[in-house]
Amino acid sequence: MIAPEEHPAFRKVARRLIPLMMVLYLVSFLDRVNVGFAALTMNADLDFSPAVYGFGASIFFLGYFLFEVPSNLIMEKVGARLWICRIMVTWGLLSAATAFVTGPTSFYVVRFLLGVAEAGFLPGMILYLGYWFPLAIRGRTIALFMAAVPIASAVGAPLSGMVLQTHGFLGLAGWQWLFLIEGIPACLLGIVVLIFLPDGPQQARWLSGAEKQAIAARLAADAATDDASTRHAMGPALRDPRVIGLGLIYFGLVMGLYGVGLWLPQMVQARGYAPGAIGWILVLPYALSAVAMLAWGRHSDRTGERVWHVAGPLLLGGVGLVASIHAGSDLLALGAITVASMGIYATLGPFWTLPPLFLRGTAAAAGIALINAIGNLGGVAGPYVVGLLRQASGGYGSGLEVLALALLLAGVLALALGRVLVRRPDGRAAQG
Repeated sequence: MIAPEEHPAFRKVARRLIPLMMVLYLVSFLDRVNVGFAALTMNADLDFSPAVYGFGASIFFLGYFLFEVPSNLIMEKVGARLWICRIMVTWGLLSAATAFVTGPTSFYVVRFLLGVAEAGFLPGMILYLGYWFPLAIRGRTIALFMAAVPIASAVGAPLSGMVLQTHGFLGLAGWQWLFLIEGIPACLLGIVVLIFLPDGPQQARWLSGAEKQAIAARLAADAATDDASTRHAMGPALRDPRVIGLGLIYFGLVMGLYGVGLWLPQMVQARGYAPGAIGWILVLPYALSAVAMLAWGRHSDRTGERVWHVAGPLLLGGVGLVASIHAGSDLLALGAITVASMGIYATLGPFWTLPPLFLRGTAAAAGIALINAIGNLGGVAGPYVVGLLRQASGGYGSGLEVLALALLLAGVLALALGRVLVRRPDGRAAQG
């Protein structure tokens, strides 16, 4: 637990860093998933079939996967400030460039390059939080940072719906304005990062010497609990079965997250709603997901339990998707999707407290990146599978069944492997 005299230092760090980091991730996620809203009109304009759109939406994650580990290792070498700035600027430019795709090939190329540009952002942020916050409060801290994801969707949904209605302004389609308008903030934020984001506590001018010492001592106490199972070198970390196991759990989570997120606007459109209305309809599921995410991360820290805090919401997400398929009305279907979304997002905070239990140093940079890379292959599989099954069956039911199965299997795997993933040599399960 955090001693009372240590709280002021960590509260100051949270006030200084978390709002900026949330804005960065909000813009990142918005640029990643705005293609889901653009598809409401873009697919018709460019004559994209469900399979073409599904593959283009998912190929982003292939570029992300291939460059994830190298990107995180570079960040550890050159520092967070410079590398996050580079990521922000390049992804902002490429996101805006999506406005000028003319067919499947250019769509695939830009989406792939966008994944390459953004590779390393999330694992870099997770690694960066480890420079500042001890394990005892990292669950709620990560949940607070990652709450930017459902908030991005809650804010971005009505915003995207309104931007789509600018169709024809200056000769551009609404979906083109969507990519242009939502790509610019990332470039500007890259400059903000260069000015305001310190590489670590020792470079933070707004911390006193005593506060820096308190943070360093608390993190050193975490490191002192290392045991023989902890990996500090890159090679062993990349071969560690616990890393692979967490990657597979994250694969199922991400498959559900993006399989739903990148198709949900079109699912709602298929029920007869206009783009402007769709944005407002989707505010509630994502707003409740943000609340669930924060509450669940705090509960995990308070109890010190991690495995059930990962497995439980994954299982809830799978059940929610199954229920949405068999709902008898639009309202019930939206309610079930909301429950599924709350489960999916609530998993994220507790999940990312698991790798630091057995990874430190370079091993943490490589291991966290590999977990995220494996998981993001779920971002390839989820949207593409939904697209293929949508084209084959004419509906979304079979695609949602596959996503539900992925979430349920991830939940079962978390229960089966959870204690092994964090077990110490004395046989006791490590706690966060």
